[in-house]
Amino acid sequence: MSGLLGARTCSSPGEASDLKYPLGTRLREPLTEARFQQLFRDEEQVQELPTEPRGPRLCRMWRRPASACSRRGAWRLLQARLPPLRWLPLYRWRAWLLGDAVAGVTVGVVHVPQGMAFALLTSVPPVFGLYTSFFPVLIYSLLGTGRHLSTGTFAVLSLMTGSAVERLVPEPLSRNLSGIEKEQLDAQRVGAAAAVAFGSGALMLGMFVLQLGVLSTFLSEPVVKALTSGAALHVLVSQLPSLLGLSLPRQIGCFSLFKTLAAVLTSLPRSSPAELTISALSLALLVPVKELNVRFRDRLPTPIPGEIVMVLLASVLCFTSSLDTKYNVQIVGLLPEGFPQPLLPSLAELPRILADSLPIALVTFAVSASLASMYADKYNYTIDPNQELLAHGVSNLISSFFSCFPNSASLATTSLLVDAGGNTQLAGLFSCIVVLLVLLWLGPFFYYLPKAVLACINISSMRQMFFQMQELPQLWHISRMDFAVWIVTWVAVVTLNVDLGLAVGVIFSMMTVVCRTQRVQCLALGLAEGTELYRPLRESHRLLQVPGLCILRYPTPLYFGTRGNFRRILEWHLGLGEGGKASPKPDNLPDTVAEPVRVVVLDFSGVTFADAAGAREVAQLASRCRDVGIHLLLAQCNASVLETLARAGVLDRVTPQQLFVSVQDAAAHALEKLVRGSSIWSGSQEVLH
Repeated sequence: MSGLLGARTCSSPGEASDLKYPLGTRLREPLTEARFQQLFRDEEQVQELPTEPRGPRLCRMWRRPASACSRRGAWRLLQARLPPLRWLPLYRWRAWLLGDAVAGVTVGVVHVPQGMAFALLTSVPPVFGLYTSFFPVLIYSLLGTGRHLSTGTFAVLSLMTGSAVERLVPEPLSRNLSGIEKEQLDAQRVGAAAAVAFGSGALMLGMFVLQLGVLSTFLSEPVVKALTSGAALHVLVSQLPSLLGLSLPRQIGCFSLFKTLAAVLTSLPRSSPAELTISALSLALLVPVKELNVRFRDRLPTPIPGEIVMVLLASVLCFTSSLDTKYNVQIVGLLPEGFPQPLLPSLAELPRILADSLPIALVTFAVSASLASMYADKYNYTIDPNQELLAHGVSNLISSFFSCFPNSASLATTSLLVDAGGNTQLAGLFSCIVVLLVLLWLGPFFYYLPKAVLACINISSMRQMFFQMQELPQLWHISRMDFAVWIVTWVAVVTLNVDLGLAVGVIFSMMTVVCRTQRVQCLALGLAEGTELYRPLRESHRLLQVPGLCILRYPTPLYFGTRGNFRRILEWHLGLGEGGKASPKPDNLPDTVAEPVRVVVLDFSGVTFADAAGAREVAQLASRCRDVGIHLLLAQCNASVLETLARAGVLDRVTPQQLFVSVQDAAAHALEKLVRGSSIWSGSQEVLH
């Protein structure tokens, strides 16, 4: 306790030099906020602050680049917007080129069958999956900051886009379409998918202009993992008709998963034995190969390309056995050579697809940013979330001109690229070369590829997403609140659909944060004997509490949602019940209150922000304390909280001499207050000694 009494000892006016170095001296006066600013704040900063313009944040954001408009500033801006200008001059050609080439070719080989498979999931012809595996990958290689990120088709986005396409362009009920009618239906669906890509790209570009890369933090890890795991179940069920050779209309909307299961079970007697056999053999090859690639990833020089092997075997088998004519097996058919003509998506569709584009844009950015951040942390480099918004926005926007559907980073191909030895975005260019060869020359080799094989590729590519459920026991052990977020999001995605499930997950996740701020415990602090440290009284019975002095730490933001809890806790501790009545005891507080409080210290170090309602609550508390003779001290208020409190009129009720830089300084001042004018000192002296 001697340290605290020493801290209470005041220096003479001539000892101002000691005050500037409080850590180097044992005896100093308690520092108020005003005194601290007077001693330690830079004079230049004090002079500059009033003259700083306080315009809107967006105006200030654009004013900074404009003020730095020089040759050097322009070059830095160009490097920030075109990352190859930054990493290509530092490229280690001998060490990295072979790894990028092998990884790029490996991922490109996987892109070919997966692109065609995910195109069927999007309800468009398979060749448009190849376009989506080429243009977005090329654009991201030029604009993206994730060195190990593999972009292109992604099952979750394909599923979400397919639902939108089926709703916008439903298949006729007769289902007996001629060749021309089938081509017209496909063209309309391709246009709808491209419009969704255009809308999501435009939204991401708007988010980039507003510098909203921080929005990725609102999609927490449990939400993203539950979303992808639940979507994987949707993919599995949606591919059952193709596995069994059934021609069923695609179910959309709420409970679509259960509707599809019911339709499949009802139509099970009409399934095709030939396609069922092909599906069983394909899964029997693909699933073990996936397991081998995972278990022996450290020993294999490059992952086994099970998908392309299965595609070649199935194509040869279907061609030699004429399965398409003898057993009516559905095949891919002719893949057009070259690229489609650039075409602006129909702008008339934008109002209709806006509700679908927004969740797709959020999922695109959330999945891509989380994957890029994960590998950036692993390999010790940084990414720019706002530049990622630009890269994926431009990628979706420009690729929509070439009839591509929405795209993003893919979990499976990103992991494959890393395992194959990829080092930089240059691997994406090698991947594009493989897809380009297929589009220009190798397309006819996939004519006899059964669509059932593509459905099996879709299912096998969901392996990582299904196995995310293995993390649930660990998540339960770490945080049961995050476990609840995971379960609620997964159930919502499975029972409703991906879009609504995402909305439910985000809302529930945010509500858990709000609820946790509502249930916070206000901690009463006591002094650790022989030190100047104040710790929560519940931690030890040996902590000292001075009669008449109450030190409280409120460890949460003070806003409209917590003001009621703040008022109840303070009324209980200080005995400020209405009309002289005792306040009801809040939860998690002791059953008894010590003798009447003369001085109260509020530690606001945990109050990260305060709104108008919270600031007014502090102002009312200050008035009530003044009316009943309680001396109120505030400690460790950050600058933004102090500014809000000042605007709410708190400083009209609390003088600058009642604002302190630390709890220790406020407590030293409080003891001095008690010693000077109170009979409590006789009781406090016994506690101190």
